[in-house]
Amino acid sequence: MTDKDSKLYNIDRTSSAGYMTNWAARLFARAMDRRLKPLGLSTGHLPIFFALGAGGALSQKALTEYAAIEQPTMAATLSRMERDGLIHREPDANDRRSMLISLTPLALEKLPAVREAIETLNEKALGALSEEERDAFLVSLAKIVAALADDD
Repeated sequence: MTDKDSKLYNIDRTSSAGYMTNWAARLFARAMDRRLKPLGLSTGHLPIFFALGAGGALSQKALTEYAAIEQPTMAATLSRMERDGLIHREPDANDRRSMLISLTPLALEKLPAVREAIETLNEKALGALSEEERDAFLVSLAKIVAALADDD
């Protein structure tokens, strides 16, 4: 292979937004799992904590839409959380076919530690950025997520 051929076939992973985002996501997930494990939680629980952490209740369908994950994944996550005493289901007064899901007192007790884990890891990850760079990064990331969500 010549130098010219080498340049044609060389793909620089640090120039790929998709690769770098995926790599960062994997690193975030591993680091977050290490922080959540002592609480009996994992990153799979976070969408539920984000959605219900203020004390509200949502249907499984609404949680699935909020978390942007597949319904079977949400159903399995909620079943595990119910088994572990982290969520409570009650009939929806406005729709008897639907159940409203909320965090239990046990889950709410864990909320400050979950928040601390999130904040600590975000600070570690974004610590090398100035406040302006952090803001620009998060705004850019939200635009990327919106653009890719439209691709579905």
